[in-house]
Amino acid sequence: MTRETGPGRTSATPRSVDVARLAGVSQKTVSRVFNDEPYVSADVRRRVLEAAEQLGYRLNNAARALASGRTRSIGVVTLGTALYGPASLLMGVERVVRDTGYALRVVNTMEGDPAGIAGAVDSLLDQGVDGIVISEPIDEEGGDGQVALRADVPVLVLGAPSPVTAPTVLTAGGGADLMARTATEHLLGLGHVTVHHLAGPQRWYAARDRLEGWRTTLTAQGRDVPPVVEGDWSAASGYRAGRELAEDRDVTAVFAANDDMAIGLIRALTEAGRRVPEDVSVVGFDDIPVAAYVTPPLTTVRQPFDAVAQEGLKRLVHTIENPDADPLPSSDPPVDLIIRTSTAPPPSRTTPARGRRTASRARGGTHHPPLPNGGPSTP
Repeated sequence: MTRETGPGRTSATPRSVDVARLAGVSQKTVSRVFNDEPYVSADVRRRVLEAAEQLGYRLNNAARALASGRTRSIGVVTLGTALYGPASLLMGVERVVRDTGYALRVVNTMEGDPAGIAGAVDSLLDQGVDGIVISEPIDEEGGDGQVALRADVPVLVLGAPSPVTAPTVLTAGGGADLMARTATEHLLGLGHVTVHHLAGPQRWYAARDRLEGWRTTLTAQGRDVPPVVEGDWSAASGYRAGRELAEDRDVTAVFAANDDMAIGLIRALTEAGRRVPEDVSVVGFDDIPVAAYVTPPLTTVRQPFDAVAQEGLKRLVHTIENPDADPLPSSDPPVDLIIRTSTAPPPSRTTPARGRRTASRARGGTHHPPLPNGGPSTP
């Protein structure tokens, strides 16, 4: 069957019955192929897809939604911010959702609005999404982050405790405490007596996890735990912290909770006459694109945004499409410490060769000795 178009010709939109006729199968079989149902032979599936392509047939998603009870759409609740971490994670989610064939519906929340998540979830449920991704990095409640929310679709929560009750709640993107441990251990391994910490704002789950990983590592190794200096993720706050830390000549190593603050910190230390890394070593977090090009190039922990999105969405889509099956098991990517030239032994020791090290995520592995009471929990 061919479609004729042009002046004086009519062009009828092809229907599933046309595909069935051309492929030599029933209309029910066409439906089973396009709904990706089992028990369809490879040969039949191929014939149906070739017939659909020849006819220019496009599946009517609205009709399929009515028949299956699913809209093939996934909603995302995310903080409306241009900060590198949340923005990169959202981009990763968008890429993966597009590849799965689902539509994406995004609702932004605003920092400082405790009702933001509830309103966003309600909006997405009203649109009939099949699943929800919550990428909300801030505890607006000022406590355990729990909000009185319920959803009747599977939910994937990225990098935070779940704020919602749902038939299935999946989590991904934890492990910031382990990444912070890796950064802190790197500095201690170079011979620094202790490590200072430039923390992010403590309303952010990631900032808390990174601080906990730093503190637990120092405690486990019997090192002094210096007072924490808190920034707001910006280079300006790192600069202010650097002016404060530069006055303390005992400071030889600093772990900053993100790269922007680390870059501001290095600028302040340099202006105060404290050389990096000869006098003070600095480690950042994220591996933002500019980190390799600042002076000196920044040692940092690379965040696996794309891997987190890929893993989490794979599990969410599986749960949506197989509601009676057990969720797929989670697997975390390795911690990736990118060693550049902003870190070195303290002034009395010789600088070692630079390189790149990938540490095992397994707690108690060769790079991470067991911590008291099992160490911090991963959100």
